[in-house]
Amino acid sequence: MKINRRGLMLVLSSPSGAGKTTLSRRLLDSDPNVSLSVSVTTRPKRPGEVEGRDYFFVSDADFRRRSEAGEFLEHALVFGHRYATPRAAVLGALAAGRDVLFDIDWQGTQQLRQQVREDVVTIFVLPPSREELERRLHSRAQDSDEVVAKRMEKANDEISHWAEYDYIIVNQDIERAQRDVETILTAERLKRARQPGLPAFIESLTRGG
Repeated sequence: MKINRRGLMLVLSSPSGAGKTTLSRRLLDSDPNVSLSVSVTTRPKRPGEVEGRDYFFVSDADFRRRSEAGEFLEHALVFGHRYATPRAAVLGALAAGRDVLFDIDWQGTQQLRQQVREDVVTIFVLPPSREELERRLHSRAQDSDEVVAKRMEKANDEISHWAEYDYIIVNQDIERAQRDVETILTAERLKRARQPGLPAFIESLTRGG
């Protein structure tokens, strides 16, 4: 008998370069019941990005209109560009028993909790050292030295919010970090409050007893 389950919002946050994007991709590849929340953003499309897969790219005016209409669960300003989570798509997935993965910062995480606290599970990913974080940023070869320096400065502020998260993972080894994420997800799915189908299942076990 299948027990009906409500989906959850799994948030992965970290300073840029700590590994949350890699962990997100690995989880999406390994677990078909997890889908990525596609954010709305005002930043320009980068080479190789696809509308609707990576982001929904909108103008500043359209972003403001949708925000004022209450269409976003959360929104944030990051490096001069606005990002937001569409409300309807996420809540529809949860009601259907599917889990939604979020790659957002601490500001967005706080807003999600304010909106739907009982559905949110948060993980903060830390680098093993500051030196390793800087090395990873340089090794990506995507940003200039100036941008890397700005990201390192921002890392201090982001890391300062670690205590606001449910779980902390130090990403020294990506394979182990992935297993930790999967373990957390499994445990959270089994919580009684996330299984609204349990009463019917229990009744079937005890009927006639």
